[in-house]
Amino acid sequence: MFRRVFIANRGEVAVRVARTCRRMGLTPIVAVTDPDAGAQWLADVEVARIGGPRAYLDVDAILAAAREARASALHPGWGFLSENATFAARCEQSRIRFVGPSPAAIRSMGDKSVAKSTMKALGLPLIPGSDGPVETVEAALKVAEEVGYPILLKARSGGGGRGMRRVEAPDQLAAAFAEASAEAASAFGDGALYLEKLIVSGRHVEFQVLGDRHGNVVCLGERECSVQRRHQKLLEESPSPVVTPEQRVTMGARVAEACRKAGYHGAGTIEMLRDERGNLYFMEMNTRLQVEHPVTEMVTGLDLVELMLRAAANEVVKPEVAPKGHAIECRINAEDADFRPVPGLVSRLVLPTGEGVRVDTWLREGDRIPPQYDSMVAKVIVHAEDRASAITKMERALDDLVVEGVPTSIPILKKVLASERFRSGDYDTAFLPALLAGGQ
Repeated sequence: MFRRVFIANRGEVAVRVARTCRRMGLTPIVAVTDPDAGAQWLADVEVARIGGPRAYLDVDAILAAAREARASALHPGWGFLSENATFAARCEQSRIRFVGPSPAAIRSMGDKSVAKSTMKALGLPLIPGSDGPVETVEAALKVAEEVGYPILLKARSGGGGRGMRRVEAPDQLAAAFAEASAEAASAFGDGALYLEKLIVSGRHVEFQVLGDRHGNVVCLGERECSVQRRHQKLLEESPSPVVTPEQRVTMGARVAEACRKAGYHGAGTIEMLRDERGNLYFMEMNTRLQVEHPVTEMVTGLDLVELMLRAAANEVVKPEVAPKGHAIECRINAEDADFRPVPGLVSRLVLPTGEGVRVDTWLREGDRIPPQYDSMVAKVIVHAEDRASAITKMERALDDLVVEGVPTSIPILKKVLASERFRSGDYDTAFLPALLAGGQ
């Protein structure tokens, strides 16, 4: 096992990874940029200054800091360079073990069109659409005519809803194609798009996988991620209220076998879309740990960061998976009612506590939320014996959570939890926009 682990990330991500490292007896070293240098939680860890605001994306600066810190492994967290195949390869070249999948796996799954063709060959069902990138508007029009409108244009690289456009009719496609391609090129350095049929009233369901370097891959269950705004998740739960026990076992086995055949190791997520008839279709694979991984940890009792570290250290990782109860995670963002980020000073902070309540955050009272980074400042996760009890526990936790000095997503999350549609479990990816527009 490693002795010193470099964490190439910030905030809540770094706190989360560092916590497991300490419990395992490993020394975490955290990369820190100038805007983050004043955070109070950094007083508890060894830090490595790497430069200005964009240094979390600076491969050379991060590797130089990791070498100087005498780290033998590097955990990328999620976001930033976590799905950068070149970065993973450079780590290995520097004799620093990248805690994640191989560069080849990141590269093949990062190209969504390649990922789709790979998973199709390995037996996972796909949403109807283009076989690869559509090079021109004319090519997109032809595929759209074959699959039928409405359709989605999606960036080949990246994620988070950027480079994505919904198209209802042929006369909208040219403008949407230009906008999506330009946005993708700006965000990911790759303007290529692919096209797929838009599944109306779809639900976003994802399966957590974990593989070691000995050919073992396990599926740790699924998460429901359909509470979204602008393709960004706001609340997640596990298990999904609509995945049947038989489907959970069958699809979980298919997902694990596909990843095993692909030679995948490390943590990863198979993202799927469920249609109104209950069919699950492969969308993409995220070759990293997800923001919402704590709900899986709460129902399985496993520590995914620990399992990642053990897999990276060449240990055999075949955990027993016996999910119990229900877990819900709420993302706490420093945003106004229109989801615009609002950085600022947190003048008062009170975190919820109690059995089955977990808070992942970097914030301490008196900290300043910098404007340069993501607006998510905390995650509240609860676990209970069933879904109804988990909803009640989350409502109490959010009532106990106090964040003063900046507006947060707490009022919107309370509205979601109180909604009859959410409480029934009968909701989809269109639910939150409809709720905020005055629906139920």
